[in-house]
Amino acid sequence: MADIVFFQSTPLRTFGLIGYPLSHSFSEKYFTEKFSREQINDCLYELYPIRSVDEVKQLIRSFPHLKGLNVTIPYKQQIIKLLTDASEIPEGIRACNCIKIEGKNLIGYNTDCIGFEKSFTPLLQPHHKKALVLGTGGAAAAVVYVLKKLGINFTSVSRSPLQSSVIKYSDLNEKKLKEYNIIINTTPLGMYPQTDSCPPLPYQAITEKFLLYDLVYNPAQTLFLSKGAAKGAAIKNGEEMLILQAEESWKIWNS
Repeated sequence: MADIVFFQSTPLRTFGLIGYPLSHSFSEKYFTEKFSREQINDCLYELYPIRSVDEVKQLIRSFPHLKGLNVTIPYKQQIIKLLTDASEIPEGIRACNCIKIEGKNLIGYNTDCIGFEKSFTPLLQPHHKKALVLGTGGAAAAVVYVLKKLGINFTSVSRSPLQSSVIKYSDLNEKKLKEYNIIINTTPLGMYPQTDSCPPLPYQAITEKFLLYDLVYNPAQTLFLSKGAAKGAAIKNGEEMLILQAEESWKIWNS
């Protein structure tokens, strides 16, 4: 009778996404399909909907095979305080959307800025000189960094401005909006399932000279983008940015 051999399975290298809520997640589907397509059989991607950023350390203790995390709303800025090393995040961006885990060390990165720059720059025309950035959260920090790098003047817009340089939506009348020709939405307004919402702007002032970029990717065309398209503006959603930043995260985790 042949000997019976028992094989102990090798623990899967685990990666995941932290945020709350995570019903809108692109990352789990993307990485699961990537692992299947590329026959990466030793990796797993999970969702970790934590209610507080302070749960991260317990999460890592509970899952010792966790090697990397993506970070989404609302923790991109809050996570900074927990990083062992933030030196890889470009100066001026106080937001992290990618963490490499090495033992007890949490090394922070921002791949949003890479994804945004690579997907945004090809859309620019010579007349695109001045931008409105809707929102002031973690994603907006990456967008602002890229605009500065490209030499594009911008103004940030928020419902509740905390800085004098940030304006309120109520400040944007038709005349004011016409001073700009790029509008970038970094807020979740219009994201599934609230697809009937959009940033409160005087859309009648938009022309074919405008470029509207929405970091939201679900639905593929938000109400914000639809209103821009109706006026002849160039539009772009956030799907390509997400793919680019996800691939950059994968490179970091495997470096």
